[in-house]
Amino acid sequence: MFRRAATAALAAALLASAGLSACSPITSYSGFQAIDSDPKDVKVGTDTKSTVRAKLGSPSVTSTFDPNVWFYVNQVKERVAFRRPQVTARNVTAIAFNKETEMVETVNVYTLKDGKVIAFNNRETPTRGREMTILEQLLGSVGRGGLLPQDDEGVPGSRPGDRR
Repeated sequence: MFRRAATAALAAALLASAGLSACSPITSYSGFQAIDSDPKDVKVGTDTKSTVRAKLGSPSVTSTFDPNVWFYVNQVKERVAFRRPQVTARNVTAIAFNKETEMVETVNVYTLKDGKVIAFNNRETPTRGREMTILEQLLGSVGRGGLLPQDDEGVPGSRPGDRR
């Protein structure tokens, strides 16, 4: 009797632990990973492009309009079971350099709270006109005589021997 109860309790404990472990989030890290030094440790007025590159490595992104602005970006996502991944942390460090001296002018740190939701453009241009159904597309050429030879002789605007 005691063995049966102990086995049942062990089985229930195993099922409960398996159920709880299935709901634990899977964490993924992407982007810049600070190993030896942190981008926040860059000193304004003392560091240059070469010292920043030596400390942090190549930037994740450089600015499109100004190559003297470097960005170091990282983010953390968590996914639970079959749900969509949720971004739990995002850090963007923007380092601006002086054009002439290549010294660090500003270091700005942005987090997930600083982000803004923007309207997404899916890059589709709407076209005017009418959309054809599948049946209209399949039967659209029926009756036009595309498979039969056409005799356009004697039709105004046609030349003798001209095949269109």
